[in-house]
This record gives sequence, structure tokens and C-alpha cells, in this order.
Amino acid sequence: MDLYKKFESFTLPREYQEKGIYPYFHCLESRQAKEVVMEGQRKIMLGSNNYLGLTTCPEVIEAGIKALEKYGTGCSGSRFMNGTLDLHLELENELASFLRKEAVMTWSTGFQSNLGIISSLVGRNDYVICDRENHASIYDGCKLSYGTMLRYHHSDMDELEHQLKRVPADCGCLIVTDGVFSMKGDIANLPKIVELAKKYGARVMVDDAHSFGVIGEGGRGTASYFGLEDEVDVYMGTFSKSLASLGGYMAASKAAVDYVKHTSRPFMFSASLPPANAASALAALKYIENHPELVKRLSDISAYTRKSFKEHGINIHESETPIIPIYTRDAEYTLTLARNLFDKGVYVNPVLPPATPATECLLRVSLMATVTEDLVDEAAAIIASEIKALDAIWDK
Repeated sequence: MDLYKKFESFTLPREYQEKGIYPYFHCLESRQAKEVVMEGQRKIMLGSNNYLGLTTCPEVIEAGIKALEKYGTGCSGSRFMNGTLDLHLELENELASFLRKEAVMTWSTGFQSNLGIISSLVGRNDYVICDRENHASIYDGCKLSYGTMLRYHHSDMDELEHQLKRVPADCGCLIVTDGVFSMKGDIANLPKIVELAKKYGARVMVDDAHSFGVIGEGGRGTASYFGLEDEVDVYMGTFSKSLASLGGYMAASKAAVDYVKHTSRPFMFSASLPPANAASALAALKYIENHPELVKRLSDISAYTRKSFKEHGINIHESETPIIPIYTRDAEYTLTLARNLFDKGVYVNPVLPPATPATECLLRVSLMATVTEDLVDEAAAIIASEIKALDAIWDK
């Protein structure tokens, strides 16, 4: 059979395009801010992971410019060879200090970080246990390892314990969970996960991609939020969200970081983080350290948004984070509503299978600390109006 035969049945994107509801690859023509220009029109940005709004911070931008001028555009090699800069080491040391871990290592992307950490830590005779709603990069990291992957239903601690009981006593085990889950915005039950890990001799890894800068003391993430910093073995995080850059990290003991540095293929065989990205992430980190009020502002505007949405009759999923799902259920309804909102000046992200079950499609609102109450109320009125208008004509 011809490898390309599958293209003939891959028609859904084209079908959505023909209906005018294809939601992807909208062209951004401005900075990633609370209001943006997309395809020539002003949009209220309620669909960015730029949680602290630091992509437009003058200090962060200036740091990137200076790094470009000093180091050029790239390192042209892996960290193992010619690709380690003093900037990388400074960023890793600053992160380790901020996160209160012995050591940090960095990758060129967040996705690559999960691939590199999990595939290195979980060996042929080991087990890795995942929440079913973990990020795709965690799943791919598990696939890249030689270990056995087990899963438990989302935040179901009884099933997690059931899976832990299946792990042979002579095998290593890593429990991996998102800290803040990227679709629903809920927080992992880390206290219970840590308790079960201790009971069954497992290690714990938390993906703080959507937690860093969002929850915990000064934005230090999920373990800090629960007061469990000494109980979680590995933190993973990204630079592409609160740190306003690109890349990712692992924070752990010196022994764990040293092991992964010398065994992780995604780390060993990839070019290192470009200078401007490293400098921007470092500047953003220092800004967060000096401005902890940003994290409080993000929490406050998130609470205000949930309140405003409820007052406008918008059906949301409860959360304690800047991620606020609006349930829309049906895929085509979701895409139609997203398109209508886009046309009226509000950008949100439609979430469809496989990111959600088929009957649990949603619009994912994600907020920035820089968003104002006036913008929230403007967006809420538009969302409520468009839902009402679409419901009136939708054939259910």
C-alpha cells in the first residue's frame, strides 16, 4: 500500500475550511499582548499562555536584543559540544535558586524537556504512571522510554493506588502529573500523590508548564502551592509561558540532573537554547522575582473573570487558575462559536478531540496578568451574546 494513501481520507480540516469554521493558524500581526491585531483586526486576547504578560516587558525585550548583539543568533551545536554559553549556566543557577532545588538543566523546547526527562529516568524494567489528562509531551516521553506505562483516570487517586500495586517490588516507578492541567485549569491532587508515592516507593515528577508563575509562593509552582517542595523529586517547566521565551527545564537533585544530562538523547543530540531565548527567560525570571505582585494580579483577574462570566450566564468549569473552560460539548458548535467570537473581536482557543472526549469540547480561555477588568467585561458580554444567538438557531 502507498504510504500516501491515508491523505485521501484526511478530509476534516478541508471540510471545516469549506464551512468557514476552521480555527487554526490565525495570523498574528502584533505583539502577544492583552489586545492584538489578527488578520488586520483588533482582538481581545483571551487565548494566550503569556500568563504574566512579560512578552512585552521592556526589560525582557532588551535582554534578548543584547544577547543577539553579543552572541549572535544561535549556538550551532549541542550543549555537549560547542553549545554551552555562560547565559545557559546563569539561567540554570538562577532557576535552581528560585525553585529551591539543587540543580537545573535546560532544553530548547518544553516538549523536548518531557521527552528528555522521562525517557532518561524510566528504563527498561521501570514503570511510569500517568494521569490520563497529562500533556501530550508526557505521553510521548513515556513512549520514548523503554519502561511500562500505566494510566489512571483524571485525578482518581483510588485508581492511582491500584496501578501502583501492579508495579513489581523490584522495579522502579515514576508518577508523572501535570501540576495545572492545561485544558480544564484544575490542580493536581499532589498531597495524595506524594502520600501514595511514599507508601509504594515511587518517585514523583510534576509538569509545571502551566503552574510556574501562576500558583505557589511567588509563582514557584504546584509543589510550593501545597508546601511539598521537599517531597517532589522532579519539576519540569517551560519558558514559553510565564517566562515569555522558548525552552524548558528540569529541576531536581544534582545526581538526577547529572544522570539525565549524560543519558538523555533529546538533550545530547539537540542544538542548545539560542542566546536570545536564554537571555529573555533569565530576564523574565528576575522580573518575576522582583515583582511577586504580578502573580497576585493574575490570580485576581482570573477570579474577576470567573465572576463576570457567571454574571453573564456563561457555563464555565470551576478552576482556581487563569485557565477557564467554557463548555460547548459539540465539535461543530464549538468551532462555529469560536469563529463568531473571532469575528466580533474575541480570540479564544477551541479544544476538540483528541485533547478532550468527543462530547466534552470546550472553549479554553486563558488569561494574562495585564488583562483589565474593562476588557474582561467587554469580552464576557460578547461571549454571552454570541452563545445566545447561536443557541437560538442551533439544531440540537
